[in-house]
Amino acid sequence: MEYCSKNIFPAFLIIFFFALFFTSQCQETESDTIKSGGFAIIKRIIFTGNKVTKEKIIRRELLFSEGDTIFNNNLDNILEQSQKNVMNTSLFNFVTIEPTNVEGEPYFIQVNVDVLEQWYIWPVPIFELADRNFNEWLKKMDWSRLNYGFFLTWNNFRGRRERLVVYSRFGYDEKYELSYQVPYINKKQTIGMGFSGGFAQNHEISYTSFDNKEVYYKNEEDHARREIFGYTELYYRKGIHNKHWFKLLYNDLRVADSVVIKNPDYMFGTGTQNQFFSFSYQYRSDHRDYAQYPLNGHYFDFGLDKRGLGIFKNPPVNTLSLKANIRKYVTIKGRFFWASGLTVKMSPLWDQPYYYMRGLGYGRDYVRGYEYYVVDAQHYGLLKNNLKFELIPRRVQEFKFIPTDKFNKLYYAFYLNVFCDLAYGIDNRDNVYNPMANEMLPGYGIGLDFVTYYNFVLRVEYSFNNRGESGFFISFMPSI
Repeated sequence: MEYCSKNIFPAFLIIFFFALFFTSQCQETESDTIKSGGFAIIKRIIFTGNKVTKEKIIRRELLFSEGDTIFNNNLDNILEQSQKNVMNTSLFNFVTIEPTNVEGEPYFIQVNVDVLEQWYIWPVPIFELADRNFNEWLKKMDWSRLNYGFFLTWNNFRGRRERLVVYSRFGYDEKYELSYQVPYINKKQTIGMGFSGGFAQNHEISYTSFDNKEVYYKNEEDHARREIFGYTELYYRKGIHNKHWFKLLYNDLRVADSVVIKNPDYMFGTGTQNQFFSFSYQYRSDHRDYAQYPLNGHYFDFGLDKRGLGIFKNPPVNTLSLKANIRKYVTIKGRFFWASGLTVKMSPLWDQPYYYMRGLGYGRDYVRGYEYYVVDAQHYGLLKNNLKFELIPRRVQEFKFIPTDKFNKLYYAFYLNVFCDLAYGIDNRDNVYNPMANEMLPGYGIGLDFVTYYNFVLRVEYSFNNRGESGFFISFMPSI
């Protein structure tokens, strides 16, 4: 890592307030469609390329059906949005929806829906890192911190968009899991369900954090933590863009004696076991053009997670967290794009031991430039901003020497971007040992994003933080 001696905070403030102003000027306005001019009547819909996928799964995502009358000035928008809806199922590499005239019937059209299906059965060996992110592992370069094993993922099981996963992971962190998801169990295709169950154990775990870095305990002879888990879920999706999740979970958590000796506040009670049921709910409103790597649209979700329902009382587990995300994606002009995302999390119940408290630095909730740090906090807010330039527009490449169409045709694109993030975490428990809590955390930098099919995203970024540090970082998910 390289170090920068200049104070970046004034520069960040200029960029940050410019970002807020610029975002407010770039809000899209919507107007009602003026229903004038000619119209078309959809006589039939022809599906091709869906060798595995049931026709009804594709129809579920379309904004039209046979017999619909559509004004010509709105037809292209409806077909384009339907194409995006079908792509966002993550079942296909390519989707084309085109209308053709019906001979001898001037007001009627035929809509051709052609798809190129993905490869759905993935028997894959596991080779992954035990650290929070790739950059944390690169810093240590400890080859013993690897997980290996085997898992089978069967997407679009039975052609009905069902998902079956058999997971068996050995090595640094062991995990065994079976899960099955059915997106639709009723004729209207509005209600789905799923279940999962498994067992996990770790030789090494983080039991606290100091100076905003995880502190680990390792037990070579036995396991530091064991956990049995299972859940059942129900979701409701009436239209295209909005979805509700309801989930009931069970956990049996056990740790080694040394863990609670080193950190008596690791879990609830004074013993080494927490057993509890949980309930979680999430609402999601997704209006992005492409969920894999959005450039236009907006997204919102709200979640509630209640751990401990009063069933097991020795000791009682009792936490509550509320979390919301809102994101906006705008085309500025030509090949320039803007994206902003705000994440807010609150934990009204302050008695939140270390195992149950997750703040900044986990998953995608981190400030770029702080990949090596964690900020354990009961509450936090995170704002991310990106200005992107489409360096290489989406292109299609064919490899004719590959015999299967699942892999011989791919698309790719490159985006150059500049970004600025800002976060604030509130911690009233361990802020003495973790000074990044209860202070503004700005970060900014430049990056290059590579996007291709099978939902693959690679980000290479050079970031700066308010500690005067800078460096290269690699990520495998969209930043916003």
